Amino acid sequence: MKEIDAVIQSIQPLDETIMNQTKMHLDRLTKPLGSLAVLERMACQLAGVEREAMPGIPEKAVVLMAADHGVAEEGISAFPAEVTEQMVYNFVRGGAGINVLARHAGARLVLVDVGVKSDLPAELPIRHCKIRHGTDNMRRGPAMSREDVVQAIKIGIRIARELTDAGVRVISLGEMGIGNTTASSAMVHVFTGEPVSVVVGTGTGISAEFVQHKIRVIEEALAINRPDPRDALDVLTKVGGLEIAAMAGVVLGAASRQALVMLDGFIASAAVLAAYRLAPAVKPYLMASHLSEEPGHAVILRELGLTPCLRLNMRLGEGTGAALGMTILDAAVKILNEMATFEEAAVSPRGADDSTHNGERMVRQCPAKNSA
Repeated sequence: MKEIDAVIQSIQPLDETIMNQTKMHLDRLTKPLGSLAVLERMACQLAGVEREAMPGIPEKAVVLMAADHGVAEEGISAFPAEVTEQMVYNFVRGGAGINVLARHAGARLVLVDVGVKSDLPAELPIRHCKIRHGTDNMRRGPAMSREDVVQAIKIGIRIARELTDAGVRVISLGEMGIGNTTASSAMVHVFTGEPVSVVVGTGTGISAEFVQHKIRVIEEALAINRPDPRDALDVLTKVGGLEIAAMAGVVLGAASRQALVMLDGFIASAAVLAAYRLAPAVKPYLMASHLSEEPGHAVILRELGLTPCLRLNMRLGEGTGAALGMTILDAAVKILNEMATFEEAAVSPRGADDSTHNGERMVRQCPAKNSA
């Protein structure tokens, strides 16, 4: 834990002076004050993270952690456990949703095996960081050992630091692991105190009857393991997942290197919540991309005090929502750098007695482009 503690201690607050400079520039742009709302907030946050009042389009990466879950043997997913391995091959071939959206966002995709049940070929172009062949069935005892959790977190830290050393400034989290919504639901219940029935959703598309079965499995796992909500490592050990712990490590590593973390949906955000419980100092480095259809996701975002920029009724995971969030962040950066100020555009700014400064008034003041 000494290495992890050192990383946590190295996390610095954002540069508020720089953020104020960015806000002042945004307020001088040809628009009503604050009218671009979330885009302005995103631009200011990125400026504070990067310590640069006018940051450019950042280098981006999606880190996708893959691992299996022993609890899948309880029949809590619409898909068999073998799908984890099959999807890894799909990612490698470039055929998954995250492949498409990462390309769309201009983000590199980093695939990491931290606990897939099967042995993947050494020549497969992924990061081979397998800790063990999936977790144990948490319905019958702890999902893994505390040492496994620490190792997974260290892997995430290392990958985040390698990416930031290579110039990446925004990292999003993705995952693949049949059964990981079950683990995430258990974790969110422990961390927030929300009833299991509130945080459990349909996951891969199970029926209402299977949702009730999933709730029972989680409640039994919690009763057997009794994870300590004050100890994030204990929660990860008892009811977490290898890929979830590794994603928590990515958060810690990114924040320690002053890189922004773009949250994805429910599972990735459960990992972020674990990282936040380990190190509350990561919060300023977190940006919420979208609100998942999984009910527990809203619970996590509320606990973190984050507002998503998109609501698209998605529940795929893999980092797909975060990849779309990256494109919105790019738009915010372009507004900051490419939009004209009132002075540059020769547009009259808000008058001292005009507290509304609505868009209609501003348009009336704009000179026609081809006026004589």
